[in-house]
Amino acid sequence: MRCKRIDAREKDLAQVCESLGMRGKMELGPILETVSEILSEVRTKGDEALLTYTEKFDRVRLSASELRVTKEETDAALRATDPALLEVMAKSAANIRAFHERQMESGFTMDVGNGSYIGMRVRPIGIAGIYVPGGTAPLPSTVLMNVIPAKSAGVGRVVLCTPPRADGTVHPAILAAAAIAGADEIYKIGGAQAIAAMASGTKTIPKVDKICGPGNIYVNTAKRLVYGQVDIDMFAGPSEILILADETANPEFVAADMLSQAEHDRIASAILLTPSAALADLVYEAVDRRSEKLARKEILSFSLPDYCAILVVPDMATAISFSNELAPEHLEICTEDPESILPEIRNAGAVFLGDYTPEPLGDYFAGPNHTLPTSGTARFFSPLNTGDFLKKMSVLSYTEASLRECYRDVAKFAEAEGLTAHAEAALVRFEENAETKAQTKEERQ
Repeated sequence: MRCKRIDAREKDLAQVCESLGMRGKMELGPILETVSEILSEVRTKGDEALLTYTEKFDRVRLSASELRVTKEETDAALRATDPALLEVMAKSAANIRAFHERQMESGFTMDVGNGSYIGMRVRPIGIAGIYVPGGTAPLPSTVLMNVIPAKSAGVGRVVLCTPPRADGTVHPAILAAAAIAGADEIYKIGGAQAIAAMASGTKTIPKVDKICGPGNIYVNTAKRLVYGQVDIDMFAGPSEILILADETANPEFVAADMLSQAEHDRIASAILLTPSAALADLVYEAVDRRSEKLARKEILSFSLPDYCAILVVPDMATAISFSNELAPEHLEICTEDPESILPEIRNAGAVFLGDYTPEPLGDYFAGPNHTLPTSGTARFFSPLNTGDFLKKMSVLSYTEASLRECYRDVAKFAEAEGLTAHAEAALVRFEENAETKAQTKEERQ
């Protein structure tokens, strides 16, 4: 299967990528209508709507009492999971936990004199909701990458929702990963209805403070629509990788890495930028040859010709400039000295340096989160991290002496904005001619 091989030395890169259909706009009208109806039904009918949609979309008839995964089901899943996979997941979880615990924030206090202080306190959110899709394959890595940062932040209740299989069970690997990560509750609910349940709450599903996790267009649309009612992690788009490579790169490595991303789904994007025409030709041949041997050939038959390309650019500086403009989800730098390029990278979800740092290392094992900003949102979004599950409170504590030094300044500012009651709240504490004179402590007693 062929991807495009384009000589971009004489073409505008932005136009080339536009011609590939990268980050194309999907018609959301019918999807918005469907998702809005699901949100409304779950909000008003609760568990009844959840069970109806589960039967309709997942073709599974459950009762409300069967929605929550039991300890017995989790224990059975742990027994049913390959011990070697359990060991790998435990190692991965340890790496993820170590990385995210280093991100933990603490508050601070600033002494402002006269026994007064200002500061910030950091608290975890109360309840985190994690969505893990079913789709064509179980995603235990997604469980680890979403639950562990929440638990590292100190969230006391982590709720996980995932679609049931045809027999009404959850894939054992999902349940095993949830147990390893420390999820507190697991529910057999999928799709937009799961997002609706976590956002509004039902008799069975608790209302959460934040919803994280990937999903299809219906799940992501639901997350957009409930944003503000609850917080969400980010606005997710199709998976993507951009690879910057020079003539020293191994073409087999580059081709394998492009395919690892292209197999995600039909609209996944994999782009190589290189100033080396010789490398481009070798990667082009390797992608075609290697793709024929892969299990997800059907998906690749769509993503490779439509959303993947090998582009020959004038020089590495052009590639770097375009990378910053594109702000890719994943950025691999396969050059002779990748560390020298890193300082020039401003926008990327995650950066993978060198021939032996493939993107799947980040997906599964190294520790940094694989929930990354897509569709150019790396210009202003960050990877999912421990701080996403923390909130901050400002704290102010002034003594009489401290306020006396600045109360007229406070009043002046308030009066400039026409907020005389604000000004009075400062003046009343000290001014004899305040409209309502404050009593002294002795007078009040």
